Amino acid sequence: MEGDVMDKVEATATVCDFDPISGSIPATKVEITVSCRNLLDRDTFSKSDPLLVLYTQGAECKQWREFGRTEVIDNTLNPDFIRKYILDYFFEEKQNLRFDVYDIDSKSPDLAKHDFLGQVHCTLGEIVGSPASRLEKPLGGIPGKKCGTIILSAEELGNCRDYATMQFCANKLDKKDFFGKSDPFMVFYRSNEDGTFTICHKTEVMKNTLHPVWQPFSIPVRALCNGDYERAIKAEVYDWDRDGSHDFIGEFTTSYKTLCRGQNQLNVHEVVNAKKKIKKKRYINSGTVSLLSFNVESEHTFLDYIKGGTQIHFTVAIDFTASNGNPSQSTSLHYMNPYQMNAYAMALKAVGEIIQDYDSDKMFPALGFGAKLPPDGRVSHEFPLNGNIENPYCNGMQGILDAYHQSLKTVQLYGPTNFAPVVNHVASYAAAVQDGSQYFVLLIITDGVISDMAQTKEAIVNAAKLPMSIIIVGVGQAEFDAMVELDGDDIRISSRGKLAERDIVQFVPFRDYMDRTGNHVLSMARLVKDVLAEIPDQLISYMKSRAIKPNPVPPPYSPVDQPQTNPV
Repeated sequence: MEGDVMDKVEATATVCDFDPISGSIPATKVEITVSCRNLLDRDTFSKSDPLLVLYTQGAECKQWREFGRTEVIDNTLNPDFIRKYILDYFFEEKQNLRFDVYDIDSKSPDLAKHDFLGQVHCTLGEIVGSPASRLEKPLGGIPGKKCGTIILSAEELGNCRDYATMQFCANKLDKKDFFGKSDPFMVFYRSNEDGTFTICHKTEVMKNTLHPVWQPFSIPVRALCNGDYERAIKAEVYDWDRDGSHDFIGEFTTSYKTLCRGQNQLNVHEVVNAKKKIKKKRYINSGTVSLLSFNVESEHTFLDYIKGGTQIHFTVAIDFTASNGNPSQSTSLHYMNPYQMNAYAMALKAVGEIIQDYDSDKMFPALGFGAKLPPDGRVSHEFPLNGNIENPYCNGMQGILDAYHQSLKTVQLYGPTNFAPVVNHVASYAAAVQDGSQYFVLLIITDGVISDMAQTKEAIVNAAKLPMSIIIVGVGQAEFDAMVELDGDDIRISSRGKLAERDIVQFVPFRDYMDRTGNHVLSMARLVKDVLAEIPDQLISYMKSRAIKPNPVPPPYSPVDQPQTNPV
């Protein structure tokens, strides 16, 4: 009896709520390969000896920092550099890069002592979002000179993206309950290099049985063994108790390598309770656990789809209701301050500047809602900001900002605040292209209280079946309770008894991201990091729900014959 009590104490210390892989998986890593063509020739008796330097820029500090240099390649104007750059990639951040090319004339590490051949600025998103993740840009930086071109290719580094799906059953487990059998569940742990164990999966509880068959479950292979296929995996079996003091039944160890053999005698494991074994001479085991099935699939990533040609289409919808205040007064959320952007413009620019890298034509529909339109004063909940019903597309971020400012001069702010029309507007486009080639992101910027909650919920539930996501940015000081409900992070949104198939809405109040010192660049970087963080997973969840695999990547770019490299 005393042993059982100790089992309970130990069990409560190890079995708890957990996230199997949180915090342990690094950012997506991207490898950048660089080539140049038709560089300037700075050497008199031979060709240039180029070297490339990459500089990166922090989100909070605009200072350029040297990230790394390639090798020097002797006597060529068309270098294909062997040394790669490996960068952490974040979809939700604007990661500015600068590539400088030099003709190396001596062994001095001081770049000022070498001839500058040109430079190019871009973002990591621009490279990744280009067709086949290959970006070609002209080099500049020397007035009046053609400096040639740079070719940047991005490749996601495989970080063991395999998922293992397995199913277990048990036989003749120990009976632990007075008035029934047992309510067994299993807990899996991966072993660490220091001999400790980290919990990585917990099965569901099977009620009142000594012969449970648990549901199949999927787990990243890296969470199970961290890439070491021989590493021990420990499984513990417990009898569930309502008060959380679960009874320990027994344990066994295996490895990923053994599990890969599938259903066979090697994967029938005796469940052993070491304390019972010491106390009872005739003790054999506390039952057996058998592997019923095991298979491994590679998980497709966001970058796989982008590289395969999936385009992200960005639509913006701006709240023109009267609660924003008169745009000509400084208290208005739409106030046109000649010296700084208002919150609407900041949110628009922050999100748009990142998403535009993933849309090849850079033409974006921009809509307004809740205003009276000229000439007859009718109220509209989906009007084009550029005034062109036939073609609501604006050219790039600046085009949207210009159309927004123009609209403020021509429409009358009114109401009510209806979201459903703009959600349905974008959904109609998404419904027409469900093959994975296009994904739609709607950005709604609003000052608050929604008037058509029931219709908006229905529109979102319907849109959750489509290739689209919705970002809502709240500006001003209003209460945003309704927006939190639409977000669906805690409780999945439903309409008329029907649950949304996926969580596609992300809401954030801009005021939570405003920098206290008035640094708007910092405010925008903080905002966009949060609002875009869920988009990659939402895109993947749609693709998985429709069993859409990424398109094969076009044939890789083949470099020209490579001259001798200098390892200096």
